[in-house]
Amino acid sequence: MKSALSKLGQRTQSPPISWLMDLALSRPHLISLAAGFTDNASLPVDFTRELVDEILRHAKHGQPALQYGPTAGDPMLRELTAKRLTELDARESSRNQSERIAAESIIITHGSQQLLYILTEALCDPGDIVLVEDPTYFVYLGIAQSHGLDCRGVRMEADGIDLDHLEQLLKRLKQSGELKRVKFLYLVSYYQNPACLTTSFEKKEKALALLRQYEKFAGHPIYLLEDAAYRELRFTGADTRSALCARGAEARVLYTGTYSKPFATGVRVGFGVLPEPVLTLATRIKGNHDFGTANLVQQILVKALRTGRYETHLSNLRRRYARKSAVMEKAMEKYFPAGVTWPAIEGGLYFWAKTPTRVKTGIKSRTFQEALNADVFYVPGAFCYANDKSRRKPDNEMRLSFGSASEKNIREGIKRLGSVLHGRS
Repeated sequence: MKSALSKLGQRTQSPPISWLMDLALSRPHLISLAAGFTDNASLPVDFTRELVDEILRHAKHGQPALQYGPTAGDPMLRELTAKRLTELDARESSRNQSERIAAESIIITHGSQQLLYILTEALCDPGDIVLVEDPTYFVYLGIAQSHGLDCRGVRMEADGIDLDHLEQLLKRLKQSGELKRVKFLYLVSYYQNPACLTTSFEKKEKALALLRQYEKFAGHPIYLLEDAAYRELRFTGADTRSALCARGAEARVLYTGTYSKPFATGVRVGFGVLPEPVLTLATRIKGNHDFGTANLVQQILVKALRTGRYETHLSNLRRRYARKSAVMEKAMEKYFPAGVTWPAIEGGLYFWAKTPTRVKTGIKSRTFQEALNADVFYVPGAFCYANDKSRRKPDNEMRLSFGSASEKNIREGIKRLGSVLHGRS
């Protein structure tokens, strides 16, 4: 009998993140260096309880917090978010007060993940092309797959995407007549998940200029979608300006961020800075999804931001992640074979380790299976590459997370994984 499912429903596959998270939760003795859970011990239970008590103590504030709110988000949270983003960019630029981000351009969502889905729904039809980093955030690849999109990879360098490769790709798409199908370039620009690299502001600005140069041949706008989910998890080095500061950004940059990673993942509140007409359409789609992000959690964030407790928590979190990343790197230096390499990191939750090409790390590899047998697991790097026919997916990389594991388990997990890698070398 013919399926009653929609074409999207029939296309949609189970995302790897669900399997990875389920495995981590179902095997209590398994040391997970895979799913990007945040640090459990750092979750702000005590002061969140205080914030909720302050909000609900009096009906004047408690009743509105327990009621529906505006679809685009609580006005005060939008204002505080706009102010925070303006200040982050002002630290690294000559942005003046007249260039501040407008609260009216902000939309609040159930995590940045919902916004990525909404933007894909708003901008893309099946068969459209999205340009992505090579490698990229594998959860977004699942969204793209379910929407029937064709993802094309852009090589990475130490400071972000390879601009020459981006230009070559755009030129090829123009020559083949496919440029009209290109809708946006997706960048995870801070401490990238998975490769741990940060895209320089200069590259963001030049990438945007390239998109503007080629969009006249496409016949429609080509956007730069900047996913800044890890921006506030910087624990060393200087911040980098967002693409919102680039020339032409006001009409072509879609910026997404989150409060989930720097505050608490269970809060699930994200945000976007969007130009028109994308903002209006995204708000309409969100209205069909849920007609508004949970109001109570938005009020918790408003209180945390206004009282300074958010900033205090973030400072403590950065120090904790700095320490845990140092523990993981020291363990890798001690236990991994000499042929395994990884880039230095300045923030985020991950290391991106590369083995010699003969040592495969994919889900069907002996390395992965032996790691599971040793009660440790990681994200196979092949998950993070689009199905781009122009190159073969690398199968000798691993994403290793220090976010949720204790320092003791980080050391033990890396020791077990190192033993497996030595046996495969």
